[in-house]
Amino acid sequence: MKKSGILNIEISRVIASMGHGDYIVISDAGLPIPDSVELIDVSVSKNIPQFIDVLSSILVELEVGKAILAKEMKRNSPKIYNDVRSLLSGIEIEEIDHKDFKEKISLAKAVIRTGEFSSYSNIILLSEVVF
Repeated sequence: MKKSGILNIEISRVIASMGHGDYIVISDAGLPIPDSVELIDVSVSKNIPQFIDVLSSILVELEVGKAILAKEMKRNSPKIYNDVRSLLSGIEIEEIDHKDFKEKISLAKAVIRTGEFSSYSNIILLSEVVF
């Protein structure tokens, strides 16, 4: 049995399969997911697990070169926005309109849906090489 890191089989598999520039999305409970993108649903109930907890776990295992957020997160979920900025210290963050954000989801290898009930709590992570 794996004793540390991400224990979820599907999340571990997707992270292990990512190459330079691939997208993975971590979403709140309400983000619409295109049928063409793999959905890894870890939501259990309202705010379980929370977006920031899942993001923190992913950042331990995934080399991230850039992150994309919806501009609306800052206004609608300021605490989560500040937590994300803190976690991603030193990583480029691009902020785009939510409409444009939703269009980029179709490029992702997978979307990890959390139980987060704070609006616009979504992020696209672009993988980077470790060398």
